[in-house]
Amino acid sequence: MIINILAGGPEELLPDLREYSEEQVLWVGVDRGVFHLLNRGIKPNIAFGDFDSVTPDELSFIENQVNEMKRYKPEKDETDMELALNWALAQRPEKIRLFGATGGRIDHLMANVQLLYTPLLENSTVKICLIDRYNQVFLTSPGKHKIKKLKNEKYISFVPLTLMVANLTLEGFKFPLKNRHISLGSTLCISNELINDYGTFSFSEGILIVIRSHD
Repeated sequence: MIINILAGGPEELLPDLREYSEEQVLWVGVDRGVFHLLNRGIKPNIAFGDFDSVTPDELSFIENQVNEMKRYKPEKDETDMELALNWALAQRPEKIRLFGATGGRIDHLMANVQLLYTPLLENSTVKICLIDRYNQVFLTSPGKHKIKKLKNEKYISFVPLTLMVANLTLEGFKFPLKNRHISLGSTLCISNELINDYGTFSFSEGILIVIRSHD
């Protein structure tokens, strides 16, 4: 099972959601993201939010369309996205995709990137990827990882989430590396490219943010 979560980020940054509507997918709407889903003909299985970013008419439309809604007060300890993600993780899916989580407010963007760390903290095997029109973002823990060349997202960047990522090795890349320590704040691994259909990256300590992008 795959769970797709759509938050209320700018519509112009959303990819074509039809590409992610395969079988065995559950859709979750978050705040204004519920309205965006319904406007695209996608009825979410469940909705989360305080719904402070929709008009009264839009909220009435949502309430008439969505069978299960989890409504919260605006004054709460978690963001709407975190509440939705925690629910999704409890369903034990194979994969979770986050849409509408970039653009607009930088504080929400940074919070959403950090939420990708949640399954790693819990030693979960669930894969989470944040996706918009130009980027795919995911986190990886130490080990050796295989990565496939994609036609659209040709640029690959590696950014430390922790103070240090130790012994980073990149093979099959335009700019290879061998056992380099990458500290938080380094731009050494920004905008690399694969030269083959597949490449590998490995490291022994830390957490990496992997960003696949196109202009």
